[in-house]
Amino acid sequence: MTDDASTSESKHVPWNKGKIVGAKPPLRSKHVWSIRTKLQVEGRIRDLALFNIAIDSKLRGCDVVALKVDEVAPSGYAADRASVRQKKTGSTRLLSGWLAGIGLDPHLFGTHSLRRTKATLIYRRTGNLRAVQLLLRHTKIESTVRYLGIEVDDALAIAEQVDV
Repeated sequence: MTDDASTSESKHVPWNKGKIVGAKPPLRSKHVWSIRTKLQVEGRIRDLALFNIAIDSKLRGCDVVALKVDEVAPSGYAADRASVRQKKTGSTRLLSGWLAGIGLDPHLFGTHSLRRTKATLIYRRTGNLRAVQLLLRHTKIESTVRYLGIEVDDALAIAEQVDV
């Protein structure tokens, strides 16, 4: 190996240098309510509606921003159900603004954090791992456990404590 080759190799910077890798955490219940309250107090009705849809629908942030009014409120009335094709890529600065608005570091969360938030809140409230598995449409319970970031033993202990 020549000096030129080792010099060019040392200049290569990994694409994820300085970035947080791996699954980003969900928002906590207090974060959800802080964002909702702030948006409501500021009169940002559009953002409040988008945030509520993001949390309730389990969509990623990029999919929420891509929604059209007719998809969720045809003829001016909110639909009970809507079908939206999710995309695997994309992001939005909208979530960053909501997070920064309540003092959270947007770099610690991703657009997938919104989807993960609903599942985590339901799991914490009910302890029903199977319900969360169905909600997320996972075929394997192991996928749901990994998605929630919990240990299998902890999930089993919680399930035993909760009456379903």
